[in-house]
Amino acid sequence: MAVPRNRTSNARKNSRRSHHAKTPVNFAKCPNCEKARIPHRICDSCGHYNGKAIVTKEEQ
Repeated sequence: MAVPRNRTSNARKNSRRSHHAKTPVNFAKCPNCEKARIPHRICDSCGHYNGKAIVTKEEQ
């Protein structure tokens, strides 16, 4: 069984993990209603995706 010869320092450990930070979610404009939505997902406000009405929303 392999055992580390020396302890890994905090600086070396943290510099190795420097690329693990989370990135913010990118938003795109819905071509139908111009509201912000997540790319490749159905628009929450109007229910359109790829130019088609997938989910019909009743207006209140």
